[in-house]
Amino acid sequence: MTNPAWNPVVLWSKPEAERAGTPLLVLFHGYLANEEDLMGLADHLPEDFTIASVRAPQASGPGYTWFPLMSDADYSVDAVVESVADVAAWLDTVRDNHTSVSLLGFSMGMAVATTLLRHRPRDFAAVVGLSGFVVPSQDNPFFHDDELEPGGMQFFWGRDQADPVIDAPRIEYTHAWLNAHTALTKILYSNMGHGINMQELGHVKEFLTHTVLRAGTRTS
Repeated sequence: MTNPAWNPVVLWSKPEAERAGTPLLVLFHGYLANEEDLMGLADHLPEDFTIASVRAPQASGPGYTWFPLMSDADYSVDAVVESVADVAAWLDTVRDNHTSVSLLGFSMGMAVATTLLRHRPRDFAAVVGLSGFVVPSQDNPFFHDDELEPGGMQFFWGRDQADPVIDAPRIEYTHAWLNAHTALTKILYSNMGHGINMQELGHVKEFLTHTVLRAGTRTS
């Protein structure tokens, strides 16, 4: 059940007084990480954005997780929905301060970003997925995939062909889903593993500049 009072730990790139009227980019970290993990990307992304890095809700090991691993016995699409519904409710409390909202997720955080997109297909300007995946909806009504027009949403997907963490079935499902539901920019990187490199960050900066800052917002 969604908790409307969920108040996540968030790191911001700008002080509150400087955020109004800026495009927002929300970062979702990977499994067992925290809100500090991706904040180092801020220096390599367009400075026009206000960047918000959000901590996942569930403590796990040395960090936090958005939902159980898909290989765990307690994984379910309902667990994904519960977590992402809380994120959507939090976004509603901040989005009106910004000209647009874009999403960037790493690893499991890409599953969060894409689930948000599928829940609210018209709410976002662009989405970036790094070394991550898309979860099967299993016909859960939270997902509105049919409202995503093929070739509509600008989506950047970067990964290493030899990523040792995201297995082939998830890559195949993700590739098929993105091709069917987004305007996909897909780039493969060598010797990056399950991570992010400087070349990829340069491409992400170019993507966000072109799709959000130069093209204007897709939503109000």
